Amino acid sequence: MPMNAPTSGPQVPGMLPVEASYIENILRLNKGKLATVYTTFENNKEWNAKIFKGIIEAAGRDHLIISDPQTGKRYLIPMVYLDYITFDEEIEYEYPFGGAGLATYSPR
Repeated sequence: MPMNAPTSGPQVPGMLPVEASYIENILRLNKGKLATVYTTFENNKEWNAKIFKGIIEAAGRDHLIISDPQTGKRYLIPMVYLDYITFDEEIEYEYPFGGAGLATYSPR
């Protein structure tokens, strides 16, 4: 018996489909924008919380890469340490061209 593809939820104009609303997809939409990234590193005696400010270069399922425009230094930040991100400008949330390039994952 053939298996049918899972049905997606309701499509809301101006919003990513529910199954595509992963943080890395939202970050990819905003590649090239300046962001302030707030992180927490548990059990770290040197610094428990750290703030990074930089240009979003890439985002994956488990990481974010930003570059500091002042120094050119690049940071690879594991998503597990990510608390939240702020932008000083409007952010993109809708993928152009029918969602090409969105990460989708099978249910766990």
